[in-house]
Amino acid sequence: MRILVINGPNLNMLGIREKHLYGDKTYSALVKIIKAHAKKTGVKVTCYQSNFEGAIVTKIQKAYKKYDKIVINPGAYTHTSVAILDALKSVDIPTVEVHITDVSNREDFRKISFVSEYAYLTITGKGFDGYLLAMDSEIK
Repeated sequence: MRILVINGPNLNMLGIREKHLYGDKTYSALVKIIKAHAKKTGVKVTCYQSNFEGAIVTKIQKAYKKYDKIVINPGAYTHTSVAILDALKSVDIPTVEVHITDVSNREDFRKISFVSEYAYLTITGKGFDGYLLAMDSEIK
């Protein structure tokens, strides 16, 4: 199993931004947790983060026929990016959407997700563990 984990804008600021929502663990810590879990479960994982929508679209497109699953936290692009949705649809790789916080209990605009139109599963409010749950989820 080959999994691509994509993180969108501002997730590189974990540990700095809004600690009351996201905690004090850094993006680097998240990557270490994901890689340790991948090693333990025998999967190959690639982690990627970008603040740029086009770079995320390109990474998704390049995943075609290279990955078995995508785990994506599109950050703010969750609520705005039809381009990311279309890229996911175009490569037809099973996708899990992850959010560290429970977006359904935040601002109204955060309740809109274009990615969820494609993702077979959305995990919210589980912190960093949400990524591990996404990696372990059965593909539907």
